[in-house]
Amino acid sequence: MKQNTSWENEFVLGNYQKDLILPNLLRLLDIKKGETILDLGCGPGFFAKEFSKKGAKIIGADIAEELILIAKKNFPEGDFSVSPADNLKSVKDKSVDKITLILAIQNMENLQGVFAECNRVLKPNGKLFLVMNHPAFRVPKASSWGWDEENKIQYRRIGSYISESKTKIQMHPGENPDEFTLSFHRSLQVYFKALQKSGFSVTRLEEWNSNKKSEPGPRREAEDRIRKEIPLFLFLEARKDLK
Repeated sequence: MKQNTSWENEFVLGNYQKDLILPNLLRLLDIKKGETILDLGCGPGFFAKEFSKKGAKIIGADIAEELILIAKKNFPEGDFSVSPADNLKSVKDKSVDKITLILAIQNMENLQGVFAECNRVLKPNGKLFLVMNHPAFRVPKASSWGWDEENKIQYRRIGSYISESKTKIQMHPGENPDEFTLSFHRSLQVYFKALQKSGFSVTRLEEWNSNKKSEPGPRREAEDRIRKEIPLFLFLEARKDLK
């Protein structure tokens, strides 16, 4: 089987990256001209290119060589390299102002190693910006939507949360069954403890819900209501502690 542990397609979740995640990240990153930003797990470079428009110097790293080739083609001004997130050999100590990890941390097995590398390459008081599928509501193969016919209510079913898990997810269901990515589910406390152990303090948390609207139909009102109640994504900002 072919395993791919990177974010393969910037549009894998429709237009969430462009219409939901990007505007929120630009607001929170508050990019200053001349800052160095490392986009870790950069995929084909969609976010890196957008960050550069604000005047940042961009470094991109991803484990997938084919995605780095695409990133270099789409954004030749960026400094892209093939590298695992827990072993950034091409990035110098204390050389980066900000790091983004967008929809990638849940495909990375060595969580502590990734955060340790982030700490190493960040300047004093540098910041790490994490965006992930919300771990409390989107648990691979253990969460789903349900419909209560009696009360005409849509709800979210959660089959597990605290237990960590590793799940194979097909990249192209029905087309290439031998291509899969690994998804690692972890509870919030696991992320917070790992960040603290690696010398970070969490300084901001936001939860982002869907910006989509349902098509006309008998469940439209219920679906639109629950979209506002159950967030899709979790955002964490973590500052490197001064020693």
